[in-house]
Amino acid sequence: MSNGFERAVSPDAEIGGGTVLGAYCVVEAGARIGRNCTVGHHVVIHAGAHIGDGTRIDDFACVGKQPFRAAHSAVSDGAERPGAELGEGCILGTGAVVYAGAVLAARVLVADGASVREDVAVGEGTIIGRGVAVENHVRVGARCKIETGAYITAYSALGDDCFIAPGVVTSNDNFAGRTKARFAAFKGVTVENGGRVGAGAVVLPGRTVEADGFAAAGSVVTCNVPSGAIVAGNPARPLRPVPDEQRLGNQEKRP
Repeated sequence: MSNGFERAVSPDAEIGGGTVLGAYCVVEAGARIGRNCTVGHHVVIHAGAHIGDGTRIDDFACVGKQPFRAAHSAVSDGAERPGAELGEGCILGTGAVVYAGAVLAARVLVADGASVREDVAVGEGTIIGRGVAVENHVRVGARCKIETGAYITAYSALGDDCFIAPGVVTSNDNFAGRTKARFAAFKGVTVENGGRVGAGAVVLPGRTVEADGFAAAGSVVTCNVPSGAIVAGNPARPLRPVPDEQRLGNQEKRP
């Protein structure tokens, strides 16, 4: 565990056998790090965080950051959350941030510079790519891929085996920050099991990509995407069915 560098580890923290901490790490009171973990340099693990066995956390990552509320925030309350939870075998890249109140299942990857906000749950084996932002009150299923630079707005829900391509943007505010009516009308997007959204697409508030639906690259999704259909364009319109060989039920099961 010790390699001669300075670090600040609370006496109330628990560090499992075989775990190695890098230089200048901070591990606060009540944090629990499992066995055989690798924690890089300058990592901060906040109070109450629980980290499963075999997890890797790269340099400058932060686990369990408490949320704060901007003066005009409409979806953040700034209340203190319980410590973040990371399952066994997770990987956090350099500069990744996982907020307090987030729960990551086993073998989740949060790549370099990505952020996972408070009150988020991420299913087993999901990949959150470089620079992705997953906002608060989001549910992400198992074995999803959320690619580089995608933005998952607050109050969204992704099922299992979803694919969100690079640069996808989602929105939850039809009022674009104007009038008090927006406070009662926030609604994120829904992507059902096996749903896919292509590179650079935009999905508007409250819209659903139904099971095995596919919004093509560059689409602006203003209506729900029907199950098993490909839509394209601005606004997105039905183009053709998803080919049988592309349907989720015809894919080999991933571990």
